[in-house]
Amino acid sequence: MADTTKSGSAKMAANERSAEELKEKANKYFKEKDYDNAIKYYTEALELNPDNAIYYSNRSLAYLRTECYGYALADATRALEIDKNYIKGYYRRATSNMALGKFKAALKDYETVVRVRPNDKDAKMKYQECNKIVKQKAFERAIASDELKKSVVDSLDIENMMIEDDYTGPKLEDGKVTVKFMNDLMEWFKDQKKLHRKCAYQILVQVKDILSKLPSLVEITLKESEKITICGDTHGQYYDLLNIFELNGLPSPTNPYLFNGDFVDRGSFSVEVILTLFGFKLLYPDYFHLLRGNHETDNMNQMYGFEGEVKAKYTAQMFQLFSEVFQWLPLAQCINSRVLVMHGGLFSEDGVTLDDIRKIDRNRQPPDSGPMCDLLWSDPQPQNGRSISKRGVSCQFGPDVTERFLTENKLQYIVRSHEVKAEGYEVTHSGKCITVFSAPNYCDQMGNKGAYIHLRGSDLKPEFHQFTAVVSIFLVTIMNFRICFLIVLVCFQTVDVLFLISRWHSGWAHTAQKKKSHLHSECVKYACFPCVVQVSCRYSFPLAVQRLIGITELSVVCDCGCLPWPRVLCCLG
Repeated sequence: MADTTKSGSAKMAANERSAEELKEKANKYFKEKDYDNAIKYYTEALELNPDNAIYYSNRSLAYLRTECYGYALADATRALEIDKNYIKGYYRRATSNMALGKFKAALKDYETVVRVRPNDKDAKMKYQECNKIVKQKAFERAIASDELKKSVVDSLDIENMMIEDDYTGPKLEDGKVTVKFMNDLMEWFKDQKKLHRKCAYQILVQVKDILSKLPSLVEITLKESEKITICGDTHGQYYDLLNIFELNGLPSPTNPYLFNGDFVDRGSFSVEVILTLFGFKLLYPDYFHLLRGNHETDNMNQMYGFEGEVKAKYTAQMFQLFSEVFQWLPLAQCINSRVLVMHGGLFSEDGVTLDDIRKIDRNRQPPDSGPMCDLLWSDPQPQNGRSISKRGVSCQFGPDVTERFLTENKLQYIVRSHEVKAEGYEVTHSGKCITVFSAPNYCDQMGNKGAYIHLRGSDLKPEFHQFTAVVSIFLVTIMNFRICFLIVLVCFQTVDVLFLISRWHSGWAHTAQKKKSHLHSECVKYACFPCVVQVSCRYSFPLAVQRLIGITELSVVCDCGCLPWPRVLCCLG
């Protein structure tokens, strides 16, 4: 009996040692931003030692980085079930709930962290931000009425908006978008100059009118000699959008495009991307198509940067108008009655038809379930059937689900976006489910290629074209300073220099801001959870710049200057 107990203890100890080795291997992959392999080895470590809260917490972080918020939430919850005093677990769970728009649940966990760590400035900041959102949501519900909501358009007096004499940028000609205007606009944005607010309002009002007249399912027919280019997520990566046009030609009646949602958030130039796309929609309404993504929604815009960017560059009123326009974006597009394009994917239940899509009332924020939610949020999976979504919203659907839907609706295949792919695209479900993603080196860190698809009316066979990320003028400017930064880093204390760089760059990038004290509300949080939070203000010190000057992902640098020094801490257990 004693020998059996001793043998069992030895085996357990061996498993724990092996699990720890796997965890260290996973940590290495995580630091190299190879999150898929990190998840793989955390999972293997958990198979050997399933009661280790750290392993669940680390895997939760890897899931957060791959935007699998549903899985991240489950792992953080499991970590807390194992150890209810594990503070990192509360950080992880709060972050997951924030990403899923579950602000009250997130606030509860942030309260726990702040209570345990009252001097943690990062936790306190996130608690305050979350609390602000919860109060804002409560206020919005309190003032809501059954009356039809008044449109921002009704309160605008665009005709009497004055364009200042010193403004030398592009202007609409007699209130209309022209080829010259679009060429001037792209060059103007390329030089990181701001379009006059009158022109921006004119574009938004006009494109809202066009989109509101479209059905939820747009149907087009390509002749045998015609082709269309389908692009996936662009996520505010303006210079990569320009690269697509450079490689594939500008939109025109003979070179039509379909952009498949997620135009904004994440990237630093979402305003420039969306105004350019809307401009082309006005110029070629029948040859330039836009579909709604899950990021063309208020919750996502609030959390991932677009709302703050619009408020910083223009006004809160303009963001409200963007929100109204987004609600009119169509949800799907059918090409030659054979190919269906949507941002997310297929449905949580069988039996959905094209006619059901046509009947969707899309002029609203998407619900938490149902066909509209699925079109924006669902993902494919390799195994048959359906499973709970890794994102915590909608579902994952298998090859059999795809096959039944296509057969019932007499379709050939579907094209969707919504997921980063290393090669910019992926073909699954025996060629019947295609993913295309057009934001290369996503978030300045993923290292993925971008891609777009050509479909020709003659055979509808997809032709894939890949491209890599370009370096913006902004980053070129920063790279020119790199040597200076490195010399200074060697000569002075790192802490003081990073703070000075943060202050210098913040002041340079925010000259248009009226009050620097308002910057926090416009920040995008790049989280290095749970020990610490890395804060990167959208207009000062993005991740790419941090890498250029040698600051690691595990550095905490407050670009808004709220922290007097950065701290370098390991975020992995």
